Amino acid sequence: MKILLKTLVPMAAVGALAVPCLAFAQDWSGPYVGASFGSSELSGDDETLVFDTNLDGDFSDTVKTAGGADAFSPGFCDGAAIARTPSDGCNGDKEDGGFGVRVGYDWQAGNFVYGVVLDASGVDIRDSVTGFSTTPAAYVFTRQVDTLAAVRGRVGYVVSDWLIYATAGYASAEIDRTFATTNALNSFTATDGDDGSGAQYGLGFEKHINDRWKVGVEYLHTSLDDEAPIVRAGPSANTFASNPFLIVNTMGTDMRRSSDTIDIDTIHLTVTYRFGGM
Repeated sequence: MKILLKTLVPMAAVGALAVPCLAFAQDWSGPYVGASFGSSELSGDDETLVFDTNLDGDFSDTVKTAGGADAFSPGFCDGAAIARTPSDGCNGDKEDGGFGVRVGYDWQAGNFVYGVVLDASGVDIRDSVTGFSTTPAAYVFTRQVDTLAAVRGRVGYVVSDWLIYATAGYASAEIDRTFATTNALNSFTATDGDDGSGAQYGLGFEKHINDRWKVGVEYLHTSLDDEAPIVRAGPSANTFASNPFLIVNTMGTDMRRSSDTIDIDTIHLTVTYRFGGM
């Protein structure tokens, strides 16, 4: 949201300045290549862990102690736990943008421009959530995104030497997932997760610097489905029947992140070189 507000305000100002300057539309048709430099942040907070104590596939259960209390009553945090208790704190998520490359093709009809663009950009997104149990112990789920790739359509309107456009399409990312815990009593096994895929959409504008070169600013929102792994806290040689993860089902309790999507807001500064037209 912070990135969105910081982006839309200058975009609106540029649009207000450009509209009175209606003039002959420059040629925006043809193939182009470009680069982008960006800044990214995660959107959405207040994630928790969810549990399936009877292993029926429904993650709406509460893990309880032998006395009937909520075993995760210490709560959750957005980030990776520093130690076993909430008072020790959590490290914040990492949200860095990076360098990207793109290639595309546009067609122009009067002042309207439409086209397709393929791009890939490096990011450094580390998104963690921690649950704290009364043991005390910490359970940390982390997902890391290093590269975003997308193919999008875009539609825009030319005002003088400005192009103001909207863009939307398909996005994918390779997601590395890890689980860590300070619990040394239970055994822990995890299912595999898949790469993330979903949608990417946004707004942007470009300006002609000369016949071939253009610069611009672009805001993108990426929403990726995350088939996050399920971790089973099971029995071991160190556990007893009173272990909270084993009370309902002696095979253990399944746990996972509460959110099955990754939402990323990105702002790009773009530079492109167009081969056609002019």
